[in-house]
Amino acid sequence: MLSKYWLWLLLLAAPVLATPQRLITLTPHLTELVYAIGAGDRLVATDDWSDYPPEVKRLPKVANFRSINSEALLAQRPDLILAWRSVQSSMLSSVTVLGVPVFYSDPTRFESLADEMRALGKQLDVETQANQAADAFLARLASLRQRYGHHAGPKVRVFYQLWYPPLTSASGVAWAAQAIELCGGENIMANSSAPYPQVGMEEVLARNPQLILAGTHHSEELDHWRKWPNLDAVKQHHLVLINPDELHRFTPRALNAVEAICKAIDAVRHR
Repeated sequence: MLSKYWLWLLLLAAPVLATPQRLITLTPHLTELVYAIGAGDRLVATDDWSDYPPEVKRLPKVANFRSINSEALLAQRPDLILAWRSVQSSMLSSVTVLGVPVFYSDPTRFESLADEMRALGKQLDVETQANQAADAFLARLASLRQRYGHHAGPKVRVFYQLWYPPLTSASGVAWAAQAIELCGGENIMANSSAPYPQVGMEEVLARNPQLILAGTHHSEELDHWRKWPNLDAVKQHHLVLINPDELHRFTPRALNAVEAICKAIDAVRHR
C-alpha cells in the first residue's frame, strides 16, 4: 500500500494539462474506445485483458476485473483514468481522493455507446473523429435493425449461453439479449429478473429453443446440448458460436457480433 506522502509526490510531479495526454484505461472496452475515437497514442497503461488493437499488449498493466494496482497506476502519472462505473468506481476510491480525474463508462443500450464516444471525444479534444465514429456506429446499428428487426410471423426462439458450467444466460437488459431483440428473435430468458441468470437445464428444455448461441471461441462448450437430440436447436444443427470479445465489449465492434446473431436467426427463420 502506498503512503499518502508518496501518492502526493506522484501527483505533484505530474504536469497539469488542459487536454489529457496520459491516459490509463481499466477495461478492454475503454481501451478500444480510445483507439476508435483517435486517441490511442495517448495510452500509457491499461488492464490485463485489453488486447485490441494488438499494439496495446505491450503497454504496462495496472488492473484486472477484481483489483487495481494503485501504486503502478499512479507511477504512470495519468492525467485521466477511464473506468467502468458499475464495476470499478469503488476500487478507485484511494485514487480519486487524491484528485486524479476519472471518466466513467456505463453504457446501458447500444445507442448510449454513441453518447459515450461523443462525451469522451469532447474531453480528449478529438470531437471531430469521435463524432464521425459515433455517427458511423449509429448508421450501422440502424441498418441492422432495419434489415433484420421487422419480420411477420412467430419469432425464432433463442437461448444465449453466456457460459457453462454453471449454465448462465442473459436477460432483457444485457447486451446479448438486446442483440437478440434487435435481430427479431425471442430471447427465452428475456423476463428473468437478473441480467445474467443461472438457468436450470429443465427450463431450457421446456422452452425448446430453435437456436442456441454461445459466447465463446470453443465449440466444445456446446457439446452438452447434444445429449438432447429432440431439442429443436440440436435437431436442426442450430448451435452457433458468437465472438465474445466483440459482443461482450461495449465498442463499435459489438455490431460485428450483432450481425452474426442476426444472420443466425435469419438462417433459422428461412430454413
